[in-house]
Formats: sequence, C-alpha cells, structure tokens
Amino acid sequence: MKIYKLLTFISLLLIIVSCGSNSNQKKNFFSITTNAKKGNISIDESLKLSVENKKNHSIDSVIYKLNGKTISEKTNLKQHKLGKHPIEAIVYFNGGETQTATSSITILNNKSPNIYKFKIINEYPHDITSYTQGLEFYNGKLYESTGQYKESKLRQVNYKTGEIEKNINLADAYFAEGITILNDKIYLLTWKAKTGFVYNVDTFKKESSFSYGKSVEGWGLTHNDTHIYKSDGSENIWLLNPETLIEESNIQVYTNKGKITDINEMEWINGKIYTNRYQRNGVAIINPKNGAVEGVIDFTPLKNKVTQHDKLDVLNGIAYNPETKTIFVTGKRWDKLFEVEIIK
Repeated sequence: MKIYKLLTFISLLLIIVSCGSNSNQKKNFFSITTNAKKGNISIDESLKLSVENKKNHSIDSVIYKLNGKTISEKTNLKQHKLGKHPIEAIVYFNGGETQTATSSITILNNKSPNIYKFKIINEYPHDITSYTQGLEFYNGKLYESTGQYKESKLRQVNYKTGEIEKNINLADAYFAEGITILNDKIYLLTWKAKTGFVYNVDTFKKESSFSYGKSVEGWGLTHNDTHIYKSDGSENIWLLNPETLIEESNIQVYTNKGKITDINEMEWINGKIYTNRYQRNGVAIINPKNGAVEGVIDFTPLKNKVTQHDKLDVLNGIAYNPETKTIFVTGKRWDKLFEVEIIK
C-alpha cells in the first residue's frame, strides 16, 4: 500500500511539473523581431515589427503596441518621445488562442547636440556660503534655494548687489533642491524626503506641501504655461499638473548616443529646457516635446573666475531674466553670479 501511495504521489508530481513546463513553454510560442540594432533605433527611422513564430502556429492576426498605444507593423517614429519604451505583440492564433510577446526599444535622437560657447556680459556678487540649488527671476526679483542639511534656505536676492532681501530657513531634516515660481507661488523640492513645499512669493509663508509620485528624488524644477517640469537625478523629467502637482507623464533625456542622467537645476527659455547636469561644467538644451538634447553650453572657464576655496563646488543655478533677455548662471559656494550671452 505504501509503495502504491508513493507511486501515485510521484505520478501527480510529474503531472504538475509537466503542466508547469507546458505553461512556460506556451509563453515562448512567439517573440518580437524589430529592425532596431541592438535595441536602438533613430527617431528619423521607421520601426518595422514582425513576429517570430517558433512553433509554426496558424496566426490569425497580430496587434502591435508601443507604450500601450496601437501601432502598425511599420511606424514612423518622428512624433514619438526618445528613450526606452516597451513594445507588445498581441498574437491571435489557432482560431481562438491569444498570446502576448513583449520586448523594448530605445529611440535615439537623429543628430548630435550643437555645441555653444558664451560671452560674459556682467559679473555680480553672490553669497559664497550659498550651496545653490534653484535660481529663478520673477517680477524682476531673483529667487534662490540653497541646499545641505541644516543649511537649506529660500531667498529673495538683489542680484546686482548680492544683498539678501528676504530669507527663510528650512527645517534641519530637509535638504532643499530646485525651485520654480508660477502664479505668485514658489514651488520648492526637497532631495530625499519625497516632499515638496509651496510658498507665497510675497510673504514666504508656506501654504501647502505635495508628495512625489514615480520620481525617485527631488532635483530641479521649471515650468511653462501648462505644466511644471521636475527632474529627479535620472534621465527622466516629469510633467506635473500645476493644480494637483500629480506627475502626469514624463520625457526621457537622450542624445543620438544614449541617455543623459543627473538632470539637475532647470530653466524654461524660449520653448526649451536648459538644465545643469550635476558634477558637469555644461548646460544641456532639451526639446521638451521628445527629450532630445539639442545643444550643450560649455561653461568650464567660469569656475576659474570665482574665488578658489576648500568648499568651492560645481556649476549649478541657471535663470533667465525676461527684462534683460539674458541668462544668469552661478555655482555652489561661488562668490559670483554671471550674466551671459550664448554663442553658437
């Protein structure tokens, strides 16, 4: 009897294993074939898709999807965003069966970024103790956020004299990051607390706070008429609804070679996003529609024009002054604020 029960148990086990094996095998009936070389394809190419039918099933039809949206087996990519995106092939076969194959592609820009230089128009004093994170003009005034735990501040600054006209300190638990100002409200990020704050621009009174969504951390902010743009240190820039501050979508920052990470302080200038990259001496110019890096400004010489000291840190802080139509840049613990003209 014991031998019979043992044989029965072994038989059931083999059936279960066999079913599991068939289930796993079924998942591999089809796979997606593309014309993307090593998974990469340029935005000026057409994506061509097909299905590899490993078991020679009778395929009735196939529906292809890119980022969840139905596309044809040959799709022009010019209107798509750059970056890594999921693709699906929903295969209908054998008169009633369905299976979904998945893969991904990385859409790259079709040309390398333009290289820009700069000309210094003016130099202004800047607080050498400021670990500059966010920098923005609003109604003729310059606003700045500074980082580090137990040192984080929000300020209104007279940019011509360097005088601090208004200042509040953040709680010691918060490391302040970027700011942007919209409709008389200052939006300020914190680094790792996954919390942002909203202040009245006139009184600096805190009015509310908001939580992050899928974004990893808080780095930089900017805005246009419809959205607030948020960086989190990765290649992603998130689009926030300015009323709810919910992350509604994102773009991925890419060149013709690959992704660009460490996206930091940002500024909206003439329809483009200008952004510092952490630990870099340049500013990237990004197309906000698809994430393409269209230009790079080399600010390497500026760091040598400020007072050299032990705590001197990287270039960070970019602001556009609508009144002068010029760009202002500085760095962390720099004693100068530079007004510059960009030259191609």
